[in-house]
Amino acid sequence: MPRPRVHAPDALLDAAEELIVERGRASLTVRALADRAGASNGSIYHTFGSLETVVGAAWLRRGREFLAGQRAAVDDALGARAVPGAGRRAVLAAAAAPARFADQQPRAARLLVTLRRDDVLTDAVAPAVADQLRALDAALVDTLRLLALAVWGRGDGAAVDAITTCVVRLPGALLFPEIRTGRVRPHTRTQLAAAVGAVLDCGPPPPPGS
Repeated sequence: MPRPRVHAPDALLDAAEELIVERGRASLTVRALADRAGASNGSIYHTFGSLETVVGAAWLRRGREFLAGQRAAVDDALGARAVPGAGRRAVLAAAAAPARFADQQPRAARLLVTLRRDDVLTDAVAPAVADQLRALDAALVDTLRLLALAVWGRGDGAAVDAITTCVVRLPGALLFPEIRTGRVRPHTRTQLAAAVGAVLDCGPPPPPGS
């Protein structure tokens, strides 16, 4: 019996992304994906092994792109650390990264805010893809710690948690709902910058043992 033709992985991931963003995760079936991509059911299983791995790989691809862009913005802001306020500008750049990503790649951004990493990291995802999804956490934590050190000279849990509020929690609350609709308003970006600035002004709690 002939083996199914291997379909280009990126074409399958693009099709999966389109379906999830347009119709929701529940709409993504092997048949719907095959129809959208112009592929056979067999080629999907041959390329990825399972539909859950397709979803995980689609999210992983965009998650990597987002984190790379966010880190580049942080590194750019920190390029002249001797300049006063470089750390603060880096945190603001990291917080604004989801809005910039949505400007540049709206569909990709909508995928990332439609599904959470925990939604796609299931037991049915191929181990190699699951490991790479978990590695995204380490990359994000590395950036958060870098920012905490740049702003306060501290990399302890309390300092990193304060930066997490600026870079993860506040953008999630303010930007993600608008990214889902396809447009982030200028006023929302201003609100985010103000909220992040307020958290930075408050600073983290005193370090443990102080």
